[in-house]
Amino acid sequence: MKNTAKKIRYKRSVGDRAISVITYFIYTVFALLCVYPFYYIFINTISANNLSEKGKILFWPQQVHFTNYINLSHISGLLTAAKVSVGRTVIGTALTVICAGFLGYMFTRETMWKRKLWYRLVIATMYFNAGIIPWFLTMKNLHLTNNFWGYILPLAVSPFYVILTKTFVESVPKEMEQAAEIDGAGTLMIFARIMVPIIKPILATVAIFAAVGQWNAFQDTLLLVTESKLYTLQFTLYQYINQASSLSSLVNNATSSTSLGSSLASAQTATSVRMTVTIVVVIPIMLVYPFFQRYFVKGIMIGAVKG
Repeated sequence: MKNTAKKIRYKRSVGDRAISVITYFIYTVFALLCVYPFYYIFINTISANNLSEKGKILFWPQQVHFTNYINLSHISGLLTAAKVSVGRTVIGTALTVICAGFLGYMFTRETMWKRKLWYRLVIATMYFNAGIIPWFLTMKNLHLTNNFWGYILPLAVSPFYVILTKTFVESVPKEMEQAAEIDGAGTLMIFARIMVPIIKPILATVAIFAAVGQWNAFQDTLLLVTESKLYTLQFTLYQYINQASSLSSLVNNATSSTSLGSSLASAQTATSVRMTVTIVVVIPIMLVYPFFQRYFVKGIMIGAVKG
């Protein structure tokens, strides 16, 4: 006797189709609204600077050139600031991920001494903040002003990341940990050899959040650093936005002896400086997302706080 599988086709009503069309339209418009600001800034960096200054570049680039990016090399301190930003992002992200992963794991171990007390103390810092002045005095007393580690150590432990990691670890079967303990594995061995490979999705999620936070940070530079060699790229951008007019004159003077500065279309303006530096600052962190995207949704869903 032969069983024939019948395909059940769902006939969509006119109302369902209308809702689908409206939904796709809304999300398409929303996506365009999100993408357009980046597109707008980019086309203004490669268009004639005199037209960009007048606000005439809206949808399509005109008189395309790339001298804005070439002239950016004439700005002093930009390369040093980029090195500082990359350094703090890489080191800070790695330390934050390690601390979040290890603390999230330790707070699930019943053998940890006073684990509930330590967990509550860490979480309490999410709700209580002494303010900028006590924070600054503490950083000064710890000799973290005008110090590269002032970017790293204060952000090493984040309660939010610890909560995400702890909740993720709690979803891992306890039998795996117990089997490793029977085989003689210690706490560090279990964490490094068993837990880390399993909790990669949440660690990748934490890495994205931490990297974006480190890369975009500039207020700590404003408050803690007076030495220009420790300025970050974001703080340098902040300065350039405030001093774009004088900076454009500086770049034009530096390139006046070459053909790059001789054209009206390529002569630097306050708008071209602001937008070019913005693109240079934004592009690197945007390139991080594709490498971690496959972990992102899974990490957030499993590591979310359970109600």
